[in-house]
Amino acid sequence: MTKETAQIKQSFTEGLSHISHFWGFPKGVGAVFAVLYLSPAPLSLDELVTQSGLTKGAVSTNVRALARLGLVRRSAKLGDRKDYYEAETDFYKAIRSILGERQNREFDRAVRSVQETLEKLQAAKGSMQEAERKFLIERVQALQDFFDAIDALSRAVSKLDSLGISTVQNILKILK
Repeated sequence: MTKETAQIKQSFTEGLSHISHFWGFPKGVGAVFAVLYLSPAPLSLDELVTQSGLTKGAVSTNVRALARLGLVRRSAKLGDRKDYYEAETDFYKAIRSILGERQNREFDRAVRSVQETLEKLQAAKGSMQEAERKFLIERVQALQDFFDAIDALSRAVSKLDSLGISTVQNILKILK
């Protein structure tokens, strides 16, 4: 690899690290994904450590997070006991996977707690200061609206998925 190629890859990795951090993930998630995304072949944890500059524990943790999100998948090499990893390059599939996390029980529990809080606040008329109650209702309602939007987006992507990727791609071309 030339020095220029190494610098370009390093810059890309740093960029994805910052994007990852912006979205609330550890920078290492972005770094590991960047290294895998720019690799023409699956990489082992040891190779990821070398190329990302992260510790083996950090790489392992970040690979698991990426796999849970559907952005990385495990693969194997015949005759080798090590696990290898490769980046998901089908971003439509990745978005479906991320939105599929919406169906996670923990997420459902969090959404329910927001709804329950909103219901309690709405029923608390007279038992707390009205200005504070209205403020809290406004804040919690905004979060509930966000979760409702994520649900709607998840349902829309599921419906698009049933149409097939080629149909979706044709629709997107028309919209451009």
